[in-house]
Amino acid sequence: MRAILSVSNKQGLIEFARGLRDLGVELYSTGGTKRALTEASIEVHSITDLTGFPEILDGRVKTLHPNVHGGLLARRDHPSDLDEIGRLGIAPIDLVCVNLYPFTETIAKPSVTLADALEQIDIGGPTMIRAAAKNHPSVIVVCDPADYDGILEGLRSGGIDADRRRQLAAKAFQHTASYDTVIAEYLRGDSVAFPQQLTVALEKVRDLRYGENPHQKAAFYREISPVMSGLRISNARQVHGADLSFNNILDADAALGAVADFMAPTVAIIKHNNPCGLATRPTLAEAYQRAFEGDMVSAYGGIVALNRAVDGETAALIAETFYEVVIAPSFQPEALAILTKKRNLRLLEIGDWLANQPPRHAAEGDEWQRLVAEAHEPSRPPAGHLPLEYDLRRVSGGLLVQTRDAAPVDPLQLTVASARRPTPEELTDLLFAWRVCRHVKSNAIVLAKNLMMIGMGAGQPNRVTSVGLALERAGDRAPGSVLASDAFFPFPDGVERAAKGGVTAIIQPGGSIRDDEVIKTVNHHGMAMVFTGMRHFRH
Repeated sequence: MRAILSVSNKQGLIEFARGLRDLGVELYSTGGTKRALTEASIEVHSITDLTGFPEILDGRVKTLHPNVHGGLLARRDHPSDLDEIGRLGIAPIDLVCVNLYPFTETIAKPSVTLADALEQIDIGGPTMIRAAAKNHPSVIVVCDPADYDGILEGLRSGGIDADRRRQLAAKAFQHTASYDTVIAEYLRGDSVAFPQQLTVALEKVRDLRYGENPHQKAAFYREISPVMSGLRISNARQVHGADLSFNNILDADAALGAVADFMAPTVAIIKHNNPCGLATRPTLAEAYQRAFEGDMVSAYGGIVALNRAVDGETAALIAETFYEVVIAPSFQPEALAILTKKRNLRLLEIGDWLANQPPRHAAEGDEWQRLVAEAHEPSRPPAGHLPLEYDLRRVSGGLLVQTRDAAPVDPLQLTVASARRPTPEELTDLLFAWRVCRHVKSNAIVLAKNLMMIGMGAGQPNRVTSVGLALERAGDRAPGSVLASDAFFPFPDGVERAAKGGVTAIIQPGGSIRDDEVIKTVNHHGMAMVFTGMRHFRH
Protein backbone atom coordinates (compact mmCIF):
# COMPACT_ATOMS: atom_id res chain seq x y z
CA MET A 1 0.00 0.00 0.00
CA ARG A 2 1.36 3.42 -0.98
CA ALA A 3 0.45 6.86 0.40
CA ILE A 4 1.33 10.45 -0.45
CA LEU A 5 1.48 12.87 2.49
CA SER A 6 1.80 16.58 1.70
CA VAL A 7 0.28 18.90 4.28
CA SER A 8 0.44 22.56 5.22
CA ASN A 9 -1.28 21.99 8.57
CA LYS A 10 0.97 19.47 10.33
CA GLN A 11 -1.33 18.91 13.29
CA GLY A 12 -1.35 15.16 14.05
CA LEU A 13 0.91 14.40 11.08
CA ILE A 14 3.65 12.53 12.94
CA GLU A 15 1.24 10.22 14.76
CA PHE A 16 -0.71 9.53 11.56
CA ALA A 17 2.42 8.80 9.51
CA ARG A 18 3.83 6.56 12.23
CA GLY A 19 0.53 4.66 12.34
CA LEU A 20 0.62 4.16 8.57
CA ARG A 21 4.20 2.91 8.69
CA ASP A 22 3.30 0.46 11.45
CA LEU A 23 0.72 -0.93 9.02
CA GLY A 24 3.41 -1.36 6.39
CA VAL A 25 2.32 1.58 4.22
CA GLU A 26 5.04 2.98 1.93
CA LEU A 27 5.15 6.77 2.36
CA TYR A 28 6.03 9.46 -0.18
CA SER A 29 6.18 13.14 0.63
CA THR A 30 7.26 16.62 -0.45
CA GLY A 31 9.19 19.58 0.96
CA GLY A 32 8.37 20.56 4.51
CA THR A 33 6.25 17.49 5.16
CA LYS A 34 9.13 15.18 4.27
CA ARG A 35 11.50 17.15 6.51
CA ALA A 36 9.08 16.87 9.44
CA LEU A 37 8.74 13.11 8.97
CA THR A 38 12.47 12.60 8.56
CA GLU A 39 13.19 14.60 11.73
CA ALA A 40 10.73 12.31 13.54
CA SER A 41 12.72 9.27 12.30
CA ILE A 42 9.85 8.05 10.10
CA GLU A 43 10.90 6.30 6.91
CA VAL A 44 9.64 8.33 3.94
CA HIS A 45 10.55 8.62 0.26
CA SER A 46 10.80 11.83 -1.71
CA ILE A 47 8.09 12.46 -4.28
CA THR A 48 10.91 12.65 -6.82
CA ASP A 49 11.53 8.93 -6.21
CA LEU A 50 8.00 8.40 -7.53
CA THR A 51 8.13 10.82 -10.45
CA GLY A 52 11.76 10.49 -11.45
CA PHE A 53 11.70 14.25 -11.93
CA PRO A 54 13.02 16.99 -9.60
CA GLU A 55 10.84 19.65 -8.00
CA ILE A 56 11.07 22.79 -10.18
CA LEU A 57 10.12 26.49 -10.14
CA ASP A 58 10.86 26.90 -6.42
CA GLY A 59 8.58 23.98 -5.63
CA ARG A 60 5.67 25.17 -7.75
CA VAL A 61 5.78 21.88 -9.68
CA LYS A 62 6.24 18.75 -7.58
CA THR A 63 3.31 16.35 -7.93
CA LEU A 64 1.93 17.34 -11.34
CA HIS A 65 3.21 14.22 -13.05
CA PRO A 66 1.71 11.10 -14.74
CA ASN A 67 3.44 8.83 -12.22
CA VAL A 68 1.39 10.53 -9.48
CA HIS A 69 -1.93 11.01 -11.24
CA GLY A 70 -1.78 7.77 -13.15
CA GLY A 71 -1.32 5.98 -9.82
CA LEU A 72 -4.25 7.93 -8.34
CA LEU A 73 -6.73 7.67 -11.20
CA ALA A 74 -6.21 4.07 -12.30
CA ARG A 75 -9.42 2.12 -11.60
CA ARG A 76 -8.65 -1.08 -9.75
CA ASP A 77 -11.68 -2.85 -11.24
CA HIS A 78 -10.63 -1.97 -14.81
CA PRO A 79 -7.99 -4.50 -16.01
CA SER A 80 -7.13 -2.21 -18.92
CA ASP A 81 -6.22 0.61 -16.50
CA LEU A 82 -3.97 -1.70 -14.48
CA ASP A 83 -2.36 -3.13 -17.60
CA GLU A 84 -1.65 0.35 -18.91
CA ILE A 85 -0.02 1.74 -15.76
CA GLY A 86 1.91 -1.53 -15.36
CA ARG A 87 3.27 -1.22 -18.90
CA LEU A 88 4.35 2.36 -18.12
CA GLY A 89 5.94 1.45 -14.80
CA ILE A 90 3.43 3.47 -12.73
CA ALA A 91 2.63 2.13 -9.27
CA PRO A 92 -0.91 2.49 -7.83
CA ILE A 93 -1.32 5.00 -4.98
CA ASP A 94 -3.83 3.97 -2.32
CA LEU A 95 -4.04 6.95 0.04
CA VAL A 96 -3.59 10.70 -0.31
CA CYS A 97 -3.31 12.92 2.75
CA VAL A 98 -3.22 16.57 1.67
CA ASN A 99 -4.31 19.88 3.11
CA LEU A 100 -3.78 23.13 1.32
CA TYR A 101 -1.60 26.23 1.51
CA PRO A 102 -2.92 28.75 4.09
CA PHE A 103 -4.43 31.19 1.59
CA THR A 104 -7.10 32.59 3.94
CA GLU A 105 -4.59 33.15 6.74
CA THR A 106 -2.20 34.88 4.33
CA ILE A 107 -4.70 37.39 2.95
CA ALA A 108 -5.88 38.20 6.49
CA LYS A 109 -2.53 39.89 7.14
CA PRO A 110 -2.77 43.69 6.83
CA SER A 111 0.42 44.03 4.79
CA VAL A 112 -0.28 41.21 2.32
CA THR A 113 0.52 41.90 -1.34
CA LEU A 114 -0.98 40.33 -4.44
CA ALA A 115 2.31 38.47 -4.97
CA ASP A 116 2.10 37.05 -1.44
CA ALA A 117 -1.46 35.90 -2.05
CA LEU A 118 -0.67 34.29 -5.41
CA GLU A 119 2.13 32.24 -3.88
CA GLN A 120 -0.36 30.75 -1.43
CA ILE A 121 -2.69 29.44 -4.15
CA ASP A 122 -2.17 25.69 -4.03
CA ILE A 123 -2.21 23.89 -7.40
CA GLY A 124 -0.80 20.41 -6.88
CA GLY A 125 -2.66 19.85 -3.61
CA PRO A 126 -6.20 20.40 -4.93
CA THR A 127 -5.33 18.40 -8.04
CA MET A 128 -4.28 15.38 -5.98
CA ILE A 129 -7.28 15.74 -3.67
CA ARG A 130 -9.71 15.86 -6.57
CA ALA A 131 -8.04 12.95 -8.38
CA ALA A 132 -8.15 10.78 -5.26
CA ALA A 133 -11.74 11.81 -4.50
CA LYS A 134 -12.83 11.00 -8.04
CA ASN A 135 -11.33 7.53 -7.66
CA HIS A 136 -12.43 7.10 -4.04
CA PRO A 137 -13.58 3.46 -4.48
CA SER A 138 -9.87 2.70 -4.91
CA VAL A 139 -8.09 5.60 -3.16
CA ILE A 140 -8.60 6.94 0.36
CA VAL A 141 -8.54 10.75 0.41
CA VAL A 142 -7.84 12.59 3.68
CA CYS A 143 -7.85 16.40 3.94
CA ASP A 144 -8.77 16.92 7.61
CA PRO A 145 -6.52 16.01 10.58
CA ALA A 146 -9.68 15.24 12.54
CA ASP A 147 -10.07 12.11 10.36
CA TYR A 148 -6.61 10.65 11.03
CA ASP A 149 -7.54 8.48 14.02
CA GLY A 150 -10.62 7.08 12.30
CA ILE A 151 -8.62 6.21 9.17
CA LEU A 152 -5.98 4.36 11.18
CA GLU A 153 -8.64 2.52 13.16
CA GLY A 154 -10.39 1.49 9.95
CA LEU A 155 -7.17 0.26 8.32
CA ARG A 156 -6.28 -1.75 11.42
CA SER A 157 -9.72 -3.32 11.33
CA GLY A 158 -9.45 -4.55 7.77
CA GLY A 159 -10.01 -1.47 5.59
CA ILE A 160 -12.17 1.59 4.89
CA ASP A 161 -15.62 0.62 3.64
CA ALA A 162 -17.36 2.13 0.60
CA ASP A 163 -19.66 4.43 2.59
CA ARG A 164 -16.77 5.95 4.53
CA ARG A 165 -14.71 6.39 1.36
CA ARG A 166 -17.62 8.23 -0.24
CA GLN A 167 -18.00 10.51 2.80
CA LEU A 168 -14.30 11.35 2.68
CA ALA A 169 -14.56 12.10 -1.05
CA ALA A 170 -17.51 14.42 -0.51
CA LYS A 171 -15.59 16.21 2.22
CA ALA A 172 -12.58 16.55 -0.09
CA PHE A 173 -14.57 18.12 -2.93
CA GLN A 174 -16.24 20.51 -0.47
CA HIS A 175 -12.81 21.42 0.88
CA THR A 176 -11.42 22.36 -2.53
CA ALA A 177 -14.65 24.15 -3.48
CA SER A 178 -14.42 26.34 -0.37
CA TYR A 179 -10.74 27.00 -1.03
CA ASP A 180 -11.43 28.10 -4.61
CA THR A 181 -14.35 30.26 -3.46
CA VAL A 182 -12.13 32.33 -1.16
CA ILE A 183 -9.53 32.77 -3.91
CA ALA A 184 -12.18 33.87 -6.42
CA GLU A 185 -13.66 36.35 -3.96
CA TYR A 186 -10.24 37.81 -3.19
CA LEU A 187 -9.26 38.22 -6.85
CA ARG A 188 -12.67 39.58 -7.82
CA GLY A 189 -12.55 42.26 -5.12
CA ASP A 190 -15.22 44.89 -5.62
CA SER A 191 -14.82 44.94 -9.41
CA VAL A 192 -18.02 42.92 -9.93
CA ALA A 193 -20.80 43.33 -7.40
CA PHE A 194 -22.83 40.33 -8.54
CA PRO A 195 -20.81 37.81 -10.60
CA GLN A 196 -22.58 35.42 -12.94
CA GLN A 197 -21.63 32.53 -10.66
CA LEU A 198 -21.41 32.98 -6.90
CA THR A 199 -20.41 30.49 -4.23
CA VAL A 200 -20.19 30.96 -0.47
CA ALA A 201 -17.52 29.21 1.62
CA LEU A 202 -18.60 28.15 5.11
CA GLU A 203 -17.03 26.10 7.89
CA LYS A 204 -18.97 24.63 10.79
CA VAL A 205 -18.44 26.24 14.16
CA ARG A 206 -20.66 23.85 16.08
CA ASP A 207 -23.80 21.77 16.00
CA LEU A 208 -26.75 23.29 17.84
CA ARG A 209 -29.24 21.44 20.00
CA TYR A 210 -32.04 22.56 17.67
CA GLY A 211 -33.14 25.42 15.44
CA GLU A 212 -35.75 28.09 16.05
CA ASN A 213 -37.98 25.33 17.41
CA PRO A 214 -37.08 21.98 19.03
CA HIS A 215 -38.26 19.95 16.02
CA GLN A 216 -35.78 21.70 13.69
CA LYS A 217 -32.16 20.55 13.33
CA ALA A 218 -29.50 23.27 13.21
CA ALA A 219 -25.79 24.06 13.07
CA PHE A 220 -23.75 27.28 13.18
CA TYR A 221 -21.39 28.01 10.28
CA ARG A 222 -18.74 30.69 9.91
CA GLU A 223 -18.17 32.35 6.55
CA ILE A 224 -14.66 31.91 5.13
CA SER A 225 -14.08 35.13 3.27
CA PRO A 226 -11.49 37.80 2.47
CA VAL A 227 -13.99 40.23 4.05
CA MET A 228 -13.25 38.93 7.52
CA SER A 229 -13.53 41.85 9.92
CA GLY A 230 -13.44 41.00 13.60
CA LEU A 231 -16.90 42.47 14.10
CA ARG A 232 -18.87 39.32 13.31
CA ILE A 233 -20.90 37.20 15.64
CA SER A 234 -19.06 34.17 14.25
CA ASN A 235 -15.82 35.64 15.66
CA ALA A 236 -17.20 36.18 19.16
CA ARG A 237 -15.46 34.31 21.97
CA GLN A 238 -17.69 32.85 24.67
CA VAL A 239 -16.16 33.38 28.11
CA HIS A 240 -18.99 32.08 30.27
CA GLY A 241 -22.36 30.39 30.30
CA ALA A 242 -24.39 27.63 28.71
CA ASP A 243 -24.16 26.69 25.04
CA LEU A 244 -25.57 29.21 22.59
CA SER A 245 -28.85 28.33 20.89
CA PHE A 246 -29.96 29.16 17.33
CA ASN A 247 -32.08 32.06 18.60
CA ASN A 248 -29.29 33.30 20.90
CA ILE A 249 -26.93 33.62 17.94
CA LEU A 250 -29.54 35.26 15.74
CA ASP A 251 -30.45 37.86 18.37
CA ALA A 252 -26.85 38.45 19.46
CA ASP A 253 -25.97 39.26 15.85
CA ALA A 254 -28.83 41.77 15.66
CA ALA A 255 -27.74 43.34 18.95
CA LEU A 256 -24.13 43.60 17.85
CA GLY A 257 -25.15 45.27 14.60
CA ALA A 258 -27.21 47.84 16.49
CA VAL A 259 -24.52 49.03 18.91
CA ALA A 260 -21.82 48.90 16.25
CA ASP A 261 -23.60 51.81 14.54
CA PHE A 262 -22.60 54.24 17.30
CA MET A 263 -19.36 55.87 18.45
CA ALA A 264 -20.60 57.10 21.83
CA PRO A 265 -21.27 54.67 24.75
CA THR A 266 -24.35 52.78 23.56
CA VAL A 267 -26.39 49.81 24.78
CA ALA A 268 -29.00 47.82 22.87
CA ILE A 269 -31.41 45.26 24.28
CA ILE A 270 -32.79 42.89 21.65
CA LYS A 271 -35.84 40.67 21.81
CA HIS A 272 -36.90 38.48 18.88
CA ASN A 273 -34.42 40.22 16.56
CA ASN A 274 -35.77 43.72 17.28
CA PRO A 275 -34.43 46.35 19.70
CA CYS A 276 -36.78 46.87 22.64
CA GLY A 277 -34.33 49.28 24.22
CA LEU A 278 -31.46 51.37 22.84
CA ALA A 279 -29.77 54.41 24.30
CA THR A 280 -26.62 56.53 24.07
CA ARG A 281 -25.23 58.28 27.15
CA PRO A 282 -21.93 59.70 28.48
CA THR A 283 -21.29 56.52 30.52
CA LEU A 284 -22.01 52.89 29.77
CA ALA A 285 -23.93 52.38 33.01
CA GLU A 286 -26.27 55.27 32.22
CA ALA A 287 -26.68 54.05 28.64
CA TYR A 288 -27.67 50.61 29.94
CA GLN A 289 -30.15 52.08 32.43
CA ARG A 290 -31.81 54.22 29.75
CA ALA A 291 -31.97 51.32 27.31
CA PHE A 292 -33.54 49.14 30.00
CA GLU A 293 -36.10 51.83 30.80
CA GLY A 294 -37.09 51.90 27.13
CA ASP A 295 -39.13 48.73 27.67
CA MET A 296 -38.52 47.09 31.05
CA VAL A 297 -41.10 44.36 30.43
CA SER A 298 -39.78 43.19 27.07
CA ALA A 299 -36.15 43.35 28.24
CA TYR A 300 -36.64 40.24 30.39
CA GLY A 301 -34.97 37.27 28.71
CA GLY A 302 -33.42 39.44 26.00
CA ILE A 303 -29.93 39.97 24.61
CA VAL A 304 -27.78 42.91 25.77
CA ALA A 305 -25.07 44.37 23.53
CA LEU A 306 -22.65 47.12 24.57
CA ASN A 307 -20.01 48.93 22.51
CA ARG A 308 -17.61 49.45 25.43
CA ALA A 309 -15.83 47.09 27.82
CA VAL A 310 -18.31 46.21 30.58
CA ASP A 311 -17.31 47.71 33.93
CA GLY A 312 -18.42 46.69 37.40
CA GLU A 313 -21.09 49.37 37.73
CA THR A 314 -22.75 48.38 34.47
CA ALA A 315 -22.45 44.67 35.26
CA ALA A 316 -24.22 45.20 38.61
CA LEU A 317 -27.15 46.83 36.80
CA ILE A 318 -27.30 44.08 34.18
CA ALA A 319 -27.29 41.41 36.88
CA GLU A 320 -30.57 42.71 38.30
CA THR A 321 -32.50 41.34 35.29
CA PHE A 322 -32.60 37.92 33.64
CA TYR A 323 -30.89 37.94 30.24
CA GLU A 324 -29.85 35.18 27.87
CA VAL A 325 -26.68 36.78 26.44
CA VAL A 326 -24.44 39.78 27.04
CA ILE A 327 -22.08 40.68 24.19
CA ALA A 328 -19.42 43.38 24.44
CA PRO A 329 -15.86 44.18 23.33
CA SER A 330 -14.63 42.75 26.66
CA PHE A 331 -15.46 42.39 30.35
CA GLN A 332 -13.38 43.99 33.10
CA PRO A 333 -12.43 41.62 35.98
CA GLU A 334 -14.96 43.14 38.38
CA ALA A 335 -17.69 42.75 35.73
CA LEU A 336 -16.80 39.09 35.22
CA ALA A 337 -16.86 38.51 38.97
CA ILE A 338 -20.45 39.78 39.04
CA LEU A 339 -21.86 38.26 35.86
CA THR A 340 -20.28 34.82 36.12
CA LYS A 341 -22.33 34.22 39.26
CA LYS A 342 -25.22 33.69 36.85
CA ARG A 343 -24.42 30.16 35.70
CA ASN A 344 -26.44 30.15 32.48
CA LEU A 345 -25.81 33.74 31.37
CA ARG A 346 -23.78 33.59 28.17
CA LEU A 347 -20.99 36.18 27.97
CA LEU A 348 -19.48 36.89 24.55
CA GLU A 349 -16.40 39.00 23.79
CA ILE A 350 -16.08 40.44 20.30
CA GLY A 351 -12.98 42.68 20.60
CA ASP A 352 -12.71 46.46 20.58
CA TRP A 353 -13.60 47.51 17.05
CA LEU A 354 -13.73 51.19 18.08
CA ALA A 355 -9.99 51.06 18.77
CA ASN A 356 -9.51 50.85 14.98
CA GLN A 357 -11.54 53.97 14.26
CA PRO A 358 -9.78 56.99 12.73
CA PRO A 359 -9.19 59.78 15.27
CA ARG A 360 -11.96 62.35 15.66
CA HIS A 361 -11.62 65.89 16.88
CA ALA A 362 -13.20 66.18 20.30
CA ALA A 363 -16.22 68.48 20.40
CA GLU A 364 -15.85 71.64 22.41
CA GLY A 365 -18.13 72.27 25.34
CA ASP A 366 -19.65 70.01 27.96
CA GLU A 367 -19.99 66.23 27.98
CA TRP A 368 -23.47 66.29 26.49
CA GLN A 369 -22.28 68.31 23.48
CA ARG A 370 -19.50 65.77 22.95
CA LEU A 371 -22.05 62.99 23.15
CA VAL A 372 -24.29 64.71 20.61
CA ALA A 373 -21.34 65.07 18.23
CA GLU A 374 -20.51 61.36 18.59
CA ALA A 375 -24.15 60.41 18.11
CA HIS A 376 -24.04 62.16 14.74
CA GLU A 377 -20.88 60.26 13.81
CA PRO A 378 -21.44 56.58 13.00
CA SER A 379 -19.01 53.86 13.97
CA ARG A 380 -17.35 52.29 10.95
CA PRO A 381 -16.32 48.74 11.79
CA PRO A 382 -13.27 47.61 9.82
CA ALA A 383 -14.50 45.92 6.65
CA GLY A 384 -11.41 43.79 6.09
CA HIS A 385 -9.68 43.71 2.72
CA LEU A 386 -12.72 44.32 0.54
CA PRO A 387 -15.76 46.59 0.80
CA LEU A 388 -18.34 44.15 -0.55
CA GLU A 389 -20.26 42.12 1.98
CA TYR A 390 -23.31 40.13 0.99
CA ASP A 391 -26.62 39.70 2.77
CA LEU A 392 -28.07 36.33 1.74
CA ARG A 393 -31.75 35.47 2.12
CA ARG A 394 -33.01 31.94 1.49
CA VAL A 395 -36.04 31.40 -0.74
CA SER A 396 -37.36 28.17 -2.17
CA GLY A 397 -34.91 27.01 -4.82
CA GLY A 398 -32.33 29.76 -4.39
CA LEU A 399 -30.95 32.81 -2.62
CA LEU A 400 -31.63 36.50 -2.83
CA VAL A 401 -28.31 38.34 -2.66
CA GLN A 402 -27.85 41.99 -1.77
CA THR A 403 -25.14 44.23 -0.33
CA ARG A 404 -25.42 44.98 3.37
CA ASP A 405 -27.45 48.04 4.43
CA ALA A 406 -24.63 50.10 5.87
CA ALA A 407 -25.10 53.51 4.26
CA PRO A 408 -24.54 56.40 6.72
CA VAL A 409 -26.66 59.52 6.64
CA ASP A 410 -24.83 62.81 6.21
CA PRO A 411 -26.82 65.51 8.05
CA LEU A 412 -25.96 67.99 5.28
CA GLN A 413 -27.82 65.86 2.72
CA LEU A 414 -31.12 65.87 4.61
CA THR A 415 -33.95 67.85 3.04
CA VAL A 416 -36.21 69.88 5.28
CA ALA A 417 -39.69 69.24 3.90
CA SER A 418 -41.72 71.15 6.49
CA ALA A 419 -42.29 74.85 7.01
CA ARG A 420 -40.59 74.63 10.40
CA ARG A 421 -36.99 73.52 10.62
CA PRO A 422 -36.15 71.01 13.35
CA THR A 423 -34.42 72.43 16.38
CA PRO A 424 -30.83 71.28 17.07
CA GLU A 425 -32.17 69.02 19.83
CA GLU A 426 -34.76 67.52 17.50
CA LEU A 427 -32.20 66.99 14.76
CA THR A 428 -29.92 65.14 17.16
CA ASP A 429 -32.73 62.79 18.14
CA LEU A 430 -33.91 62.43 14.55
CA LEU A 431 -30.49 61.22 13.42
CA PHE A 432 -30.30 58.87 16.40
CA ALA A 433 -33.78 57.47 15.69
CA TRP A 434 -32.97 57.03 12.00
CA ARG A 435 -29.92 54.96 12.83
CA VAL A 436 -31.92 52.83 15.27
CA CYS A 437 -34.67 52.42 12.68
CA ARG A 438 -32.30 50.48 10.42
CA HIS A 439 -32.27 47.67 13.00
CA VAL A 440 -36.04 47.33 13.38
CA LYS A 441 -38.17 45.05 11.22
CA SER A 442 -40.43 46.74 8.65
CA ASN A 443 -42.80 48.49 8.81
CA ALA A 444 -40.46 50.15 11.31
CA ILE A 445 -41.36 53.12 13.48
CA VAL A 446 -39.03 54.39 16.21
CA LEU A 447 -39.75 57.08 18.79
CA ALA A 448 -36.76 58.71 20.49
CA LYS A 449 -36.06 61.42 23.03
CA ASN A 450 -32.69 62.52 24.43
CA LEU A 451 -30.78 59.81 22.53
CA MET A 452 -32.98 57.06 23.90
CA MET A 453 -35.48 54.86 22.11
CA ILE A 454 -38.77 55.14 23.98
CA GLY A 455 -41.11 53.31 21.62
CA MET A 456 -41.01 50.99 18.64
CA GLY A 457 -43.46 49.42 16.20
CA ALA A 458 -42.26 46.63 13.91
CA GLY A 459 -43.31 43.90 11.55
CA GLN A 460 -46.82 45.22 10.97
CA PRO A 461 -48.66 45.06 7.64
CA ASN A 462 -49.31 48.82 7.73
CA ARG A 463 -47.41 51.82 9.01
CA VAL A 464 -50.27 53.33 11.02
CA THR A 465 -50.43 50.27 13.24
CA SER A 466 -46.68 50.51 13.84
CA VAL A 467 -47.06 54.18 14.83
CA GLY A 468 -49.80 53.20 17.27
CA LEU A 469 -47.66 50.45 18.81
CA ALA A 470 -44.71 52.81 19.22
CA LEU A 471 -46.89 55.43 20.92
CA GLU A 472 -48.47 52.82 23.16
CA ARG A 473 -45.05 51.61 24.27
CA ALA A 474 -43.80 55.17 24.86
CA GLY A 475 -46.86 56.05 26.95
CA ASP A 476 -46.57 59.36 28.77
CA ARG A 477 -43.03 59.82 27.45
CA ALA A 478 -44.29 60.32 23.88
CA PRO A 479 -44.98 64.10 24.05
CA GLY A 480 -41.91 65.94 22.80
CA SER A 481 -40.41 62.88 21.11
CA VAL A 482 -39.31 62.48 17.50
CA LEU A 483 -40.25 59.72 15.06
CA ALA A 484 -38.28 57.79 12.44
CA SER A 485 -39.99 55.75 9.73
CA ASP A 486 -38.00 53.25 7.65
CA ALA A 487 -40.05 54.09 4.53
CA PHE A 488 -42.31 56.92 3.40
CA PHE A 489 -45.80 57.54 4.73
CA PRO A 490 -48.16 56.56 1.90
CA PHE A 491 -51.00 58.55 3.52
CA PRO A 492 -51.14 61.34 6.11
CA ASP A 493 -52.96 59.11 8.65
CA GLY A 494 -49.68 57.94 10.25
CA VAL A 495 -48.59 61.53 10.74
CA GLU A 496 -52.00 62.42 12.24
CA ARG A 497 -51.62 59.56 14.73
CA ALA A 498 -48.11 60.71 15.65
CA ALA A 499 -49.19 64.35 16.10
CA LYS A 500 -52.01 63.34 18.45
CA GLY A 501 -49.44 61.38 20.50
CA GLY A 502 -47.24 64.45 20.96
CA VAL A 503 -44.50 63.77 18.37
CA THR A 504 -42.83 67.03 17.33
CA ALA A 505 -40.56 66.00 14.45
CA ILE A 506 -40.31 63.21 11.85
CA ILE A 507 -37.52 61.75 9.74
CA GLN A 508 -38.49 59.59 6.76
CA PRO A 509 -37.30 58.84 3.22
CA GLY A 510 -39.98 60.82 1.37
CA GLY A 511 -40.95 59.94 -2.18
CA SER A 512 -44.64 59.12 -1.82
CA ILE A 513 -47.09 60.35 -4.45
CA ARG A 514 -48.91 61.87 -1.47
CA ASP A 515 -45.90 63.69 -0.01
CA ASP A 516 -47.72 67.00 -0.43
CA GLU A 517 -50.62 65.77 1.71
CA VAL A 518 -48.22 64.44 4.33
CA ILE A 519 -46.28 67.73 4.42
CA LYS A 520 -49.54 69.70 4.69
CA THR A 521 -50.52 67.60 7.72
CA VAL A 522 -47.09 68.09 9.31
CA ASN A 523 -47.32 71.86 8.85
CA HIS A 524 -50.88 71.91 10.18
CA HIS A 525 -49.64 70.45 13.46
CA GLY A 526 -46.56 72.66 13.65
CA MET A 527 -44.23 69.67 13.34
CA ALA A 528 -40.84 69.52 11.63
CA MET A 529 -40.02 66.89 9.02
CA VAL A 530 -36.87 65.97 7.11
CA PHE A 531 -36.44 63.62 4.15
CA THR A 532 -33.44 61.30 3.88
CA GLY A 533 -33.91 60.17 0.29
CA MET A 534 -33.20 56.55 1.27
CA ARG A 535 -35.20 53.87 3.03
CA HIS A 536 -34.22 51.11 5.49
CA PHE A 537 -36.52 48.14 4.90
CA ARG A 538 -35.51 45.12 6.99
CA HIS A 539 -37.79 42.15 6.48
